Amino acid sequence: MAENSFDVNTGSGASFCRRCSTLSQGERGHILGGVSKWVRLNVGGTYFLTTRQTLCRDPKSFLYRLCQADPDLDSDKDETGAYLIDRDPTYFGPVLNYLRHGKLVINKDLAEEGVLEEAEFYNITSLIKLVKDRIRERDSKTSQVPVKHVYRVLQCQEEELTQMVSTMSDGWKFEQLVSIGSPYGYGRDHQSEFLLIVSREVKGEETSFQSRSSESRSLPVYNPVPLIFSFY
Repeated sequence: MAENSFDVNTGSGASFCRRCSTLSQGERGHILGGVSKWVRLNVGGTYFLTTRQTLCRDPKSFLYRLCQADPDLDSDKDETGAYLIDRDPTYFGPVLNYLRHGKLVINKDLAEEGVLEEAEFYNITSLIKLVKDRIRERDSKTSQVPVKHVYRVLQCQEEELTQMVSTMSDGWKFEQLVSIGSPYGYGRDHQSEFLLIVSREVKGEETSFQSRSSESRSLPVYNPVPLIFSFY
């Protein structure tokens, strides 16, 4: 499996954890007071290189215990000396960056819930609170989106009415029925025609294209049942 390496902020001038394991030969050049300040992590096959100062930012976290070589913490190493952590490296990035600079930065293609899962796994309490606040703020904005209604007018014959109304789905509901054909005819097959008006709620952020695509999939289709018009 292809592996990526990530450079890190080094930090400076702080008391470091004193019992971290010795790293690979290439990292031994970065030694402070006889103990390497660098820690190499193998998270789900992706390598991260960071400092003990960064990992020790939260003394109650899993990463702090890892850096302290906690005997109760079962932590294996790979052939390069990196600590093996079986987690998603994509969501570990925001966690590590938070420990570096104290800010929550999440790329647009990542879900806040994924970062929350990692924050809870590593037991970084301040980050857990921060992500939960971000999720609440996001959900609050979503719930305040104004709701619009889209209406559609369908033309149908009398024998089709019951089936059309009973098979409507995906939020469509009956609004009004308007007769447009005379009940009197000259042939035995003559039937009255109606305009069937239906509506559906549409969130404000949905585009017209999205709404119409959804409408065409969710409305029952009969032949002939021409669409007269659609409006918001």
